[in-house]
Amino acid sequence: MFRSIRIDAVLIQAVIAGALSFAHLHDLAEAAGQSGWKAWAYPVSVDLLLVAAWRRLRGARRDRSAWTWFVIALVASLGANVATAGLLDLANVPAWLRILVAGWPALAFLGGTLLVHQPTQPTPTPAPAPAASADPAPVIDRPDVADEGPKIAPAEPVPALPEAPAPASASVLVVPPALVDHARKVATEHRTRTGTDIDTATLRARLGIPEDLAGAIVAQLA
Repeated sequence: MFRSIRIDAVLIQAVIAGALSFAHLHDLAEAAGQSGWKAWAYPVSVDLLLVAAWRRLRGARRDRSAWTWFVIALVASLGANVATAGLLDLANVPAWLRILVAGWPALAFLGGTLLVHQPTQPTPTPAPAPAASADPAPVIDRPDVADEGPKIAPAEPVPALPEAPAPASASVLVVPPALVDHARKVATEHRTRTGTDIDTATLRARLGIPEDLAGAIVAQLA
């Protein structure tokens, strides 16, 4: 496994830079009141969040969440490097910095959880091209006019059949017996009330039936 690792200037420089940044984060955490193993856990937390955000960006360059957590981890690392360069009195750390250091574990845990469990949008894969047929269909040249077979004359149009004549309307209307009985009752009531026989118009108005049907019923009542 070790034979596959090439020792070059870039790798040595990366190891030195990582060790210095790790030490600066440890010193700052220790100065802010985090002693013992807790001071050593802070640089590990910052570097792991930075690596997780970077790996997320490699798969999705436009992921705003990954860029946000990458910038937060980078600012935490650079801030520790600058603060321990003599610009900050480590013997008298301000209260706001103590608050930031104390709240960093919860922030790092939130960022790492979101980066790990956030689904990655799948990259659309192009549809595969249709495979070429092993036996292409033979190309048939257009035959000459002389080789064409006899032409078939179009069929003559079939003459339209004459329409059947409409059935003649029945000269005599068939009146249901029940309607005749009801009309007789209406006619009797009209004769009793007026003393005259009921006519076609009156019967038609009373029963709400067509005029020809009312005339047929009056003819049967007569």
